[in-house]
Amino acid sequence: MANLFDLSGKVAVITGSSRGIGKAIAHRMAEHGANVVVSSRKADACQQAADEINAAVGRKAAIAVPANIAAKEALQNLVDETNRAFGKIDICVCNAASNPYFGPMSGISDDQFTKILQNNIISNHWLINMCAPQMRERKDGAVIIISSIGGLKGSPVIGAYDISKAADMQLARNLASEFGPDNVRVNTIAPGLVQTDFAKALWENPAILKSSTERSALKRIGQPDEIAGMAVLLASKAGAFLTGQTVVIDGGVMAL
Repeated sequence: MANLFDLSGKVAVITGSSRGIGKAIAHRMAEHGANVVVSSRKADACQQAADEINAAVGRKAAIAVPANIAAKEALQNLVDETNRAFGKIDICVCNAASNPYFGPMSGISDDQFTKILQNNIISNHWLINMCAPQMRERKDGAVIIISSIGGLKGSPVIGAYDISKAADMQLARNLASEFGPDNVRVNTIAPGLVQTDFAKALWENPAILKSSTERSALKRIGQPDEIAGMAVLLASKAGAFLTGQTVVIDGGVMAL
């Protein structure tokens, strides 16, 4: 029986993949046979992550293409360089995000709110629509947006971020409807609190960490690699009938 999780011959573009959840996804996709493009703003961090992945899987599975997701031309270059290196794009993972403000929404500046909406929604829209045409033409492809359980509930400290993550869920539903006739699947993953640099303001705060873990079934914080497996599933044959969905991976927070 063929391995349902085999990604051999597939090419994945993964934003925000020089560290954290994005890096874990890139690593696991490469481990399952895909060629992956590591991308974030800093070229040296991208190259370091790509080198680490290549050493781990024993082949040149990863290349580094830095990109600032807020710049449309940078995203187009990311797509162009991926096509130049690997000839196609099969999997688009929108993982990069911004959250420059921590506190009540009454205190957020217009610039901060705009940055969150730009990087967490509009940039995803840009990149997906740069990758999707070739997927639709081939009648095969997978788009994965990393959202958050914040998009399913309110917060007194990361409200604007949560708004953007709720919008990502709706973006996936809309695009799943549009792309479905061409066999291109679009889903989101909604992690709970995961121990990444991005979420450090939350898990380094003892009160927030205690509250989050006490309200979860597993009573602990998540790790980046615990999100990566679902990304592999959604990109592979194992997820071939799954689209327009938000998969919650939160240690049981939303179940209680």
